[in-house]
Amino acid sequence: MKARPPVSAMLSPLLAWAAFAWPTTAHASFLPPALMDTAATYLAWFILIAVPIAGIVLFWLVHILPEKIAHKRHHPQKDAIQTLCLLSLVFGGLLWPIAWLWAYTKPVGYRMAYGTDKHDEYFVHMAEKAQAGELTATELQHLREELDAIAESGAMPPELRQARARLEGAKPTPAVAPAAPAAPAVSAANGAA
Repeated sequence: MKARPPVSAMLSPLLAWAAFAWPTTAHASFLPPALMDTAATYLAWFILIAVPIAGIVLFWLVHILPEKIAHKRHHPQKDAIQTLCLLSLVFGGLLWPIAWLWAYTKPVGYRMAYGTDKHDEYFVHMAEKAQAGELTATELQHLREELDAIAESGAMPPELRQARARLEGAKPTPAVAPAAPAAPAVSAANGAA
C-alpha cells in the first residue's frame, strides 16, 4: 500500500490558489480618491498653462544665443545676425544654425573691406575705457592702429571719429613696478651664531 501524503502538503496548493483568487482592494495611488481628483486638476492646469509658456521661453532663449555670442565676440555684423535670429523665430528655427555659424565666423572679407573685424560699439567702449585710464599703453597703441586702418579705408562713421578724438587725449594706465621679493627673515638664533 502506498503512503498517503500529509494533509499539509495537499492543503498548501489549495490555500495558495485561494489566496490569489480572493479579491482584494487595489490602490493605484497613495492619495485618497478626492485628493487624487484635486491633484489631477491642478496638474492639468499646470500642463496646459505653464508648460507651453516655459517651452516658448526656452525656444526664444535658445534662438537668441547667436545674437549674444556675436555681441560678446564684437562681431561687426551682429545686427544682421540679430535679424537672422528673429527670422529664425518666424520660420520655426530653420535659420538658427546659419545664425549660430555666422556668429562664430571670423569676418575676413569684412576686415579687408573696412579695415577691422570688430563692431563699432567695441571701439566706442574701448575709447571710453581709454579716457578713464583703464587701458595699457600696448592696448591703447593697438586701438589707435585699428582706428587708423579704418580711417584709411575711408569708411569711418561719426561715432568712430569721436572715439578716435577721445583716444588723442587718453593716457595709458601707469605701469605698476613689480614688487621686490622680500628678504628672508633671519632668526635670532642664526644671528647669534
